[in-house]
Amino acid sequence: MPRQARIDTPGALHHIMVRGIERKKIFRDNKDRDDFLARLGKIVSETSTPCYAWALIPNHAHLLLRTGSAPLSHVMRRLLTGYAVRFNHRHRRHGKLFQNRYKSILCQEEPYLLELVRYIHLNPIRAGLVIDLDQLGRYWFSGNSVIVGKRHNDWQDVDYVLKCFAQRRKAGGKRYLDHVRQGIEMGKKPDLVGGSLIRSLGGWSEVKSLRKKDIRLKGDERILGDSDYVLEVFKEAQERFERKYELKAQGYNLDVLARRVAEIFNVKSKEILSPGKYKKRVQARSVFSYWAVRELGETASNIAKKIGISQPAVSQSVERG
Repeated sequence: MPRQARIDTPGALHHIMVRGIERKKIFRDNKDRDDFLARLGKIVSETSTPCYAWALIPNHAHLLLRTGSAPLSHVMRRLLTGYAVRFNHRHRRHGKLFQNRYKSILCQEEPYLLELVRYIHLNPIRAGLVIDLDQLGRYWFSGNSVIVGKRHNDWQDVDYVLKCFAQRRKAGGKRYLDHVRQGIEMGKKPDLVGGSLIRSLGGWSEVKSLRKKDIRLKGDERILGDSDYVLEVFKEAQERFERKYELKAQGYNLDVLARRVAEIFNVKSKEILSPGKYKKRVQARSVFSYWAVRELGETASNIAKKIGISQPAVSQSVERG
């Protein structure tokens, strides 16, 4: 059966799961964990990708990310490819490290963001790595330790999470801990790893029929949310899909796009397709990068090769654009 396409859109919230091949360890020691976190921090910072929760377990990892200036696929490709190469070199092994593709679930923010933060941060307890909330606070390889102030990093968006509980940081911290404590008592939450709405109900006609009756259900396996959210996501994804192919059918490619942007900014197209820090050139290149990635569906790596700049620079250009 063909793999389903990933669903992504700027600002989308994703619960990501990465597992070792044949359930083997992807973290053998703290050097591995530190390397993974250093790469994660660097990449999410460069791509303006907010990170709200994370947990490293010996044979898998969980992340809660919001799509920033670069598509999620770009972020994860950089993270996992670089880490796997380093892991294999360190441990003198060959072959695949991860089990198939990483799993990514697009999540409706309300009410799932705080549920997912708790679910992800409780993974070390469920895995038997720590036994209680006190030990969890001192477990270095979970974002919980950052939220409770035992560990610091500058790439995890702690303030956003705490402000969901209270405007004042101290009060938010107390309510966060109560929220996590309640989660221990609730046990496992299998409903937080996606639904199967479309497949189980027999197609879109059934989904729309239930929607008219004001019945709310979980989304398909790539989406966590109610039926309204599922329909909204697929409608937007389809609109962006059609736009991409409509533009390409009209003859738009990177060269044509460069000429169009050059007309708007009154510069030469070759100036857009070459490095340089002149203000007008930077502005034109930013709009070019934004349209190329968001409208034509080009990858940041293709744009980087075309212009002769780095992938992080392209991501920054997309954000400016």
